[in-house]
Amino acid sequence: MATVELRFSALPEHVRTARLVAAAVARRAGVDEAVLDEVRLAVGEACTRAVGLHQLGGISAPVKVLLIEEEKQFSIEVGDEAPHAVPGDRAGAGDPDTEAEEDEMGLAVISGLVDDVEVSAGEHGGSIKMTWPTTPPPTILV
Repeated sequence: MATVELRFSALPEHVRTARLVAAAVARRAGVDEAVLDEVRLAVGEACTRAVGLHQLGGISAPVKVLLIEEEKQFSIEVGDEAPHAVPGDRAGAGDPDTEAEEDEMGLAVISGLVDDVEVSAGEHGGSIKMTWPTTPPPTILV
């Protein structure tokens, strides 16, 4: 199992770098070439969401991206350190309806691009884990 960890300041200009790194590692891991655009888009959406949450919350901690290569699958986990509201708790929120709609839209886009998505969130941060199948490299007979 190989893992690459990427941390970047919560600035929009770093999202592109995260997308490029994710696509390169996914290609090397054996993710189908036809799916790489979806990987880039999904990672871009997840990282943009994390950057927005950090900026909204005034959080200076970096956004964390884990690229995990396992047998027969490749996963990308984008983590943020923004406190996510617990249902029913609206204290300290700016416009919770607008924020919730934007969050739901971003998650809907990711869910449309990736078949296997896990979203977790709590008062100490959240993560989006996306998984794609990989194909083993071809066997070369000599």
